[in-house]
Amino acid sequence: MQAGTLAFGALTDWTNPNSWANYWRSQRMVLFDRLIEPLPRPVKILDIGGTAAFWHMRGWTDRPDVQIVTINLSAEQKQYANVEPRSGDATSLWNIADKSFDVAFSNSVIEHVGSLEKQAAMASEVQRVASAHWVQTPNYWFPIEPHFHVPGWQWLPKQARIALIQRTACGWNGRCRDPVMAKAVVEDVRLMTRRELARLFPNSVLHAERLGGLVKSWVAYGGFA
Repeated sequence: MQAGTLAFGALTDWTNPNSWANYWRSQRMVLFDRLIEPLPRPVKILDIGGTAAFWHMRGWTDRPDVQIVTINLSAEQKQYANVEPRSGDATSLWNIADKSFDVAFSNSVIEHVGSLEKQAAMASEVQRVASAHWVQTPNYWFPIEPHFHVPGWQWLPKQARIALIQRTACGWNGRCRDPVMAKAVVEDVRLMTRRELARLFPNSVLHAERLGGLVKSWVAYGGFA
């Protein structure tokens, strides 16, 4: 399993320009770029849970027509003129005014904020702080879990997942022998279904990203022209 995990991990490593993950993110940004094209410049983007490295790999850093604010629990160091790091909680953006950004953007974050109630809180904030929004997340029903790289991982009972990660390396986290750490790692990811996304983003388009005919991930976007 460890060799297979490493091989799949190389394909899903978004920092590798030749990986599947980087390919999908590049394709995703083609659609995003098309959606923001009609917006007045500079476009103000709030990236919830994102990094300057993500935008740099896409070629968006130091662009005069785009202003990006990244929000994380701990703010990054500032690296680029048009990317401002801030600290904040995706589920409670209390210090950001309503509709103060053109676009709220989030890539593979909402599955990490906790329970469905926490995910609903984040969805509400995403739709409050910006006129338009773009939220991508892996599909619960895709057979390969993208964080742990184990087929059907998300469908196993939680205790089985905790026991498994204590015994062998699973995805990015490796082996977690400590039971408390193993439980925390397993509970850090809650994949979402299309039905849940539709309920949290009722006025959004749900765009399916497919691999081999199966929906690999969803993008919920709305508020664009």
